[in-house]
Amino acid sequence: MSTCQADYVRIPNAQGTLVATDGVPDEKFWPGLLAVSDVMGTGWWAADAAEVKPGSTVVVVGDGAVGLCAVIAAKAMGAERIIAMSRHASRQKLARAFGATDIVTERGEDGVARIKEMTGGIGADSVLECVGTALAMSQALRSARPGGNVGFVGVPHEVAVDGQELFFSHVGLRGGPAPVRRYLPDLIERVLTGAIDPGKVFDLTLPLDQVAEGYRAMDERRAVKTLLKP
Repeated sequence: MSTCQADYVRIPNAQGTLVATDGVPDEKFWPGLLAVSDVMGTGWWAADAAEVKPGSTVVVVGDGAVGLCAVIAAKAMGAERIIAMSRHASRQKLARAFGATDIVTERGEDGVARIKEMTGGIGADSVLECVGTALAMSQALRSARPGGNVGFVGVPHEVAVDGQELFFSHVGLRGGPAPVRRYLPDLIERVLTGAIDPGKVFDLTLPLDQVAEGYRAMDERRAVKTLLKP
């Protein structure tokens, strides 16, 4: 399993970094298998890092491909309530299909206030930060309950965490680059058995020579995730 953007790819140490499937999977599984090697593995790490547990309340900050896959992960890990923060109707619909029970459109302090209102003033057990901006991180940390956890997988851009605020919040913070290889055998099995279908995040398919348009479409929110075909 590998995600790439070229006709040919050299994989160093492939014997340890790749996972072989038993034969060639049916083409209907290809988008899902591509997703698990990238955005689904990252979304799973967000939920794992935030220690999502059965019966818990989870907030997902970010409605891109990783955020939407984080909804899948939270659902698979048994979360009872999954609140997706999204302002885009098409992404809200997909979040619902993946298992989100609630949608919150507010952001920043308004978003935090809405989460607190929905959780009886307490906050969420786990918050999955899938954006990487200062606003998203602040919103995530302040949406978690005391003793809760934030899993952050959005690559930080000008993010600064107030150490004293974090200290007194009793909120755990963990994340970083996703250990996707660790999750691949399990996620591949889930895709091939139909337990999850993260391939639905690919809502635009283009030939490889139109990769620039694929990125433009995602940047302009015309697509959640582009699938390139060489």
